[in-house]
Amino acid sequence: MKVLVTETIAEEGVDILRQAGEVEVKTGLSLRELVQCIPEYTALVVRSQTKVTEEVITAGQQLKIIGRCGTGVDNIDVEAATRQGILVVNSPWGNTIAAAEHTLTLMLALSRHIAKAVASLRAGKWERKRFLGTEVYNKTLGIIGLGRIGSEVCKRAQGLGMHVIAYDPMVAPERARELKVELVPLEQLLRWADYVTLHVPLNENTYHLLGAEELALMKPTARLINCARGGIVDEQALYEALKAGRLAGAALDVWEEEPVQDSPLLELDNVLPTPHLGASTEEAQANVAVDVAQQVLAALKGEPVHGAVNLPALTPEELARLRPYLQLAEKLARLHAQLADGPLERVELEYGGDLSRENVNVLTRAFLREILGRQLEREAVNYVNALLVAQERGLEVKEEKEAESAGYRNLLAATVTAGGQTRSSAGTVFAGAELRLVRLDGYRLNVPPEGLNIVFWNIDRPGVIGRVGTILGNAGINIAGMQLGREQVGGQAVTVLNVDDPVPPEVLAEINQIEGMLTARLVDFGE
Repeated sequence: MKVLVTETIAEEGVDILRQAGEVEVKTGLSLRELVQCIPEYTALVVRSQTKVTEEVITAGQQLKIIGRCGTGVDNIDVEAATRQGILVVNSPWGNTIAAAEHTLTLMLALSRHIAKAVASLRAGKWERKRFLGTEVYNKTLGIIGLGRIGSEVCKRAQGLGMHVIAYDPMVAPERARELKVELVPLEQLLRWADYVTLHVPLNENTYHLLGAEELALMKPTARLINCARGGIVDEQALYEALKAGRLAGAALDVWEEEPVQDSPLLELDNVLPTPHLGASTEEAQANVAVDVAQQVLAALKGEPVHGAVNLPALTPEELARLRPYLQLAEKLARLHAQLADGPLERVELEYGGDLSRENVNVLTRAFLREILGRQLEREAVNYVNALLVAQERGLEVKEEKEAESAGYRNLLAATVTAGGQTRSSAGTVFAGAELRLVRLDGYRLNVPPEGLNIVFWNIDRPGVIGRVGTILGNAGINIAGMQLGREQVGGQAVTVLNVDDPVPPEVLAEINQIEGMLTARLVDFGE
């Protein structure tokens, strides 16, 4: 594996990346230089300055993952990466505290004219009356975007004695009550707030979210803080409002064009500008570098990650809960892949019990990644493109949730049709993350899905299992465990034999010749 890092990141992150293979740090690359060198790399790690365009992604034929050390991914063509099956990850939590603290720092510094007072004093002046400030205590703070950073700003502002209102159509009322925040429409927030702070991503819905019309709703005494993304505020409209005295001031850490050089906002005395310092703390830089590096390492090993941008979003807590079920989904997929006698036609996955309340899309992707990857050996199937690959091959995928789970606390049931034949299985996870195969084609079992197994269907009559044991004994193959499922005496039965040694094709062929044997297959859960 070769990893390219195009911007300076904390050395702790680089050390982790070295576990994946060779790491090269090349800062200051032009777009042309990046396109030329990217074909030889498996992973790309960037911050906010590197533009990972469709041209770069198309050239990166070996790329498996792009890591963004930070939150925003507007410098990465995520759609192009998804089409190519490249995972994009960020670190949505690593710089949360730093960004929240910078927001409060700018709000307080703007209120007390700190930057101007420092400059005045350095110039040999003593202008106490000129820099009469404003207290934030008992003022109203309007937060636009009550996500991770917005929530942390809220807590700190409340600690300063501020009344907090918020606008965020994606936040549930329960979350607002938990934060003791009043949710209001955007127009109302702008009219009421003494301070307005932005904490939303930049996209087609938030570009110039605050334009001339919205800024006109704010009080003349109000102040605006933007530590989110440049482009959310119409900078020309903001300039005109500040210059005309329709706003008291603005603190800006982010800009539509970065690095900012000739913005007229820099000329205004009531603007406090900083050069995108929101995540610039030693702790935050180490946090995001380590977080992204660990995700890159996990992704290159084929493991799920918590900061995926082009996959269903999972919190670290959700990922921890789902990890054993991801393993279960992969085990069941391996079972069906080795039992299939033709091209895949249909996959039905049912999630019962505790699983019915989880974000199970990632489990479906894990199942598809495993089963498709085994049938399409020459194609790269991963969590990102598994659903797309299934769709392109006409594989019907159905996902259902059921509160009931057949007596188990949780249950993952899979029904797969391949080559005109349908087989079903179900598994559960017991306390302590113990995986079990509990059903196969409707027959109840209790099988740890581990190691090499002989799975066979037979007519339930005396001597069949004994004959299997004799054949294996004559071949020097030791039986480690056995589970049998049947519905009635003399009917059909299914048996799973766990063996310690490889089973040669001729031995399996001899087992299939036993009278009463319907079919016997090898299944390796460990592959």
